[in-house]
Amino acid sequence: MFDINGGELIIIVVLAVLLIGPERLPGYAAQLASLVKRGKRLLQDTKARVDTELGPEFKDVDWSKLDPRQYDPRRIVRDALMDDDDGPAPAPRAAAAAGGTATAAATSSSDERRAAVPAPFDDEAT
Repeated sequence: MFDINGGELIIIVVLAVLLIGPERLPGYAAQLASLVKRGKRLLQDTKARVDTELGPEFKDVDWSKLDPRQYDPRRIVRDALMDDDDGPAPAPRAAAAAGGTATAAATSSSDERRAAVPAPFDDEAT
């Protein structure tokens, strides 16, 4: 939470002893402990109140899935593509539209021409 390692914590404690003084340090430590206990109690009371107001249907919700840090677009796309749908497979566009081989051949040759010509690009659009 605060990203304080052991060495930094020791420096803070030594500075606190030097600045506050050994005679007032126990009083401040007791106040800090009291503050931490009140904060913990407040957090527990708030959590209990939210649980009672939301009701029992929200107790089994996995909140970690809603964490924005878990968002991975590659995983979402992969899961969507690997999802097994039992619906009918879409028919190819050329065969469904024309139903004949001549039209299908013409459509495939126009697709080849479209693939050979690069798409128009406007470099001033952005």
